[in-house]
Amino acid sequence: MEWLLNIIYYIVPFLILLGILVFVHEFGHFIVAKKLGVAVSAFSIGFGKELWSRTDKDGTVWKLSAIPLGGYCQFLGDADASSSTAEVDLSKYSKDEQKRLFITQTPLKKLAIAVAGPLFNYLFAFVVYFGLFFFLGSYDIPPVVSEVLEDSPAQRAGIIQNDRILEINGHKISEWGDISKEVSAAIDDVKVKIQRDDNVIELVIPLETMEYSFDEKEKPIKRKMIGIKGDAKHFHIVKDNFNLGNSISKSAMEIYNITDLTLRGVGQMITGQRSGEDVGGIIRIAEMSGDISRTRDFWNFLAFMALLSVNLGLINLFPIPLLDGGHVVIYLLEILSRRELNAKIKDYLFKVGLGFILLLMVFATWNDIKHLITRWFE
Repeated sequence: MEWLLNIIYYIVPFLILLGILVFVHEFGHFIVAKKLGVAVSAFSIGFGKELWSRTDKDGTVWKLSAIPLGGYCQFLGDADASSSTAEVDLSKYSKDEQKRLFITQTPLKKLAIAVAGPLFNYLFAFVVYFGLFFFLGSYDIPPVVSEVLEDSPAQRAGIIQNDRILEINGHKISEWGDISKEVSAAIDDVKVKIQRDDNVIELVIPLETMEYSFDEKEKPIKRKMIGIKGDAKHFHIVKDNFNLGNSISKSAMEIYNITDLTLRGVGQMITGQRSGEDVGGIIRIAEMSGDISRTRDFWNFLAFMALLSVNLGLINLFPIPLLDGGHVVIYLLEILSRRELNAKIKDYLFKVGLGFILLLMVFATWNDIKHLITRWFE
């Protein structure tokens, strides 16, 4: 019976989450392409063997495929789902169809179509956050220390109860969530500015791996922390219902913070400051979505979906050939040079991009497996 519960709690939420995010991303490409007069031959959620399909009046085949780990929006004339086709035999198409081929469009139109997918991920996240803030309100815990864990880095550094955290590594702290974000973005230690009565004190606190869980129902995980807790007595929900301005600004700030933290983390990995062990893949997403569905409510699941949507949009904008960002770079070069990039160069770039992405997927999957083994047996 336990295996059935695991399917319900882990596999089903993961498939729903991934399916929605893939649909949003590919629908961005789809709708902008249609608006610009480009024909879409196929829209698929998943890869591989076709499980279900329906062809609409415009000739687009809508499909569900067997491997639910992504999807694609294939334009008329594309030889593959990546839209990396460099050459097309125009004689196979009528004059009207040639006008609707992706390959015959201007670099500016191609650029708009490429950017649309990631932008729709950002738009989706904004709508979700706006709905949560507008209709439910937002959590508010002041950045005041209510408890310092025994023998923690914070205790050894001299932090005491009722200290107010003002800054971490030069970033202003407005509420408790800001502390978690800045600590997670740090490498080995954090520079903390605190207010104690009328005095402002600056401390350098080393990070230490400690166990953490959301509540008693959730299995503790290990993460780097300084060892302080917020004041649960002051925990409350700030109601911003029908407050349009605050909900918009909070949604925009949430998306900005996620983007900022992700870019900082990637930059730290590139420069060697942060270990590549933090790179996770599909298995890690399935694990996290399952944990949330087991121990938290639907609204937390929605917030997690919005966070992943921002990350999906941002990662796809990275200038890696085969990703949307790689296409964007090529189209910008073509706009600036006023000529199309050599077909052989494009083909080489896409092959390099594919190799890099495959290596990254293998690396992320290896990290996920190690993480699961550690979680199961420690």
